[in-house]
Amino acid sequence: MMSTLVKPSILPGFMELTPTDQILFNKMMDTIRKNYEKFGFLPIDTPVIEKSEVLLAKGGGETEKQVYRFQKGSTDMSLRFDLTVPLARYVSQYYSQLNFPFRRYQIGKVYRGERNQKGRFREFYQCDIDIIGNGSLSIINDAEIPALIYSTFKELGFDAFTIQINNRKILKGFFDSLEIDDSTQILRTIDKLEKIGQAGVEKELAELGLNPEKIEKINAFISVKGNNAGIISELRKLNVSNEVFIEGVEELDTVIKYIRLFGVPEENCKINLSIVRGLDYYTGTVYETFLDDYPSLGSICSGGRYDNLAEYYTKQKLPGVGMSIGLTRLFYQLREANLIQADETSLTKVLIIPMNEYTEESVEVANKLREAGVFSQVYLESGKVGKKFGYADKLSIPYVIVVGEEEVKTGLYTIRDMTTGEQRSLDLEEAIKCLK
Repeated sequence: MMSTLVKPSILPGFMELTPTDQILFNKMMDTIRKNYEKFGFLPIDTPVIEKSEVLLAKGGGETEKQVYRFQKGSTDMSLRFDLTVPLARYVSQYYSQLNFPFRRYQIGKVYRGERNQKGRFREFYQCDIDIIGNGSLSIINDAEIPALIYSTFKELGFDAFTIQINNRKILKGFFDSLEIDDSTQILRTIDKLEKIGQAGVEKELAELGLNPEKIEKINAFISVKGNNAGIISELRKLNVSNEVFIEGVEELDTVIKYIRLFGVPEENCKINLSIVRGLDYYTGTVYETFLDDYPSLGSICSGGRYDNLAEYYTKQKLPGVGMSIGLTRLFYQLREANLIQADETSLTKVLIIPMNEYTEESVEVANKLREAGVFSQVYLESGKVGKKFGYADKLSIPYVIVVGEEEVKTGLYTIRDMTTGEQRSLDLEEAIKCLK
């Protein structure tokens, strides 16, 4: 008796693509990887599963509630929820074997038990870079991150995008000058400006107990506009005597200067004093990147500077700066908005069709083409010639080589251009030059 069939399905919050979309996704990932390596970043690949005591050393917070945690025998383990915590563990564990500043990139899947909703994923790729110093790290490194962001998104095919930059020391020093002791919640509220608007920010600040005068000063401060040099000038004109504020302004001025030297046009990198990044470990420079014509997509790339990456794992002070691209979410959003098109249905450059009993000779032809770097496939199924050509057509394979008695005798192979229908007879060496 036939057993009951199980309906094929996947869990919500996981992305699975058709080959056509997967080719496009992989090309985007390859572009990101190439740019990371072009800027001198080294690859690492940490385990997807970490010891829970290591992964959750910081403890608490919303993130811990989203962690996939389980036990196997006596081992308590968790799926990584980002690539930063594993990096902290990695740098601490291999500290004596690494050369500092340590420039690493990692592209890999992370897992979060997010509430199921459109555009949010429980398994997704992150593409991270970080520069880690040993004791100290030059502020100029903070300028190279936007240069890499600019290079990456230009090569991905985008022109109209803006890297928005700020320095949290400016905000912290400003709040200290207003005698606001704990600015953490205020920073988190300001970070919501794009989502809840100015009125929403004012409401939340009032709920935190700030009086109207202080709220007005905060509003005026984060509303400072102009070009980058103008904003730096306006900040200095505020005559805030707080040391942290002054340090933040000097750092931002230096970073903006070197961003320009790294070749990033000002229209692609602008100071925005309301950008703070919600994560508490950022202590200096912060970045958010937006597509100018599609602000509703939100930040497509973000990061910043932190004082001590691995404080839960080592006594060594390891400052750093980095950024992350959430590739799965970005790909999904771009496809939904029809900003990218998946049009490649195959990676094969040429389909080899054996006629009659010439399969062995066809395999030999394929071997020689592959050795020359030509992506090739032999059609091994039986059927009419029209069906075989139809297969190449459906997969948009650009060329077909027919191998039959005449081709084997003469050493000349019929190559058909599937787009134009043009046919040529060439020897294998000429065919390879044509196909490359």
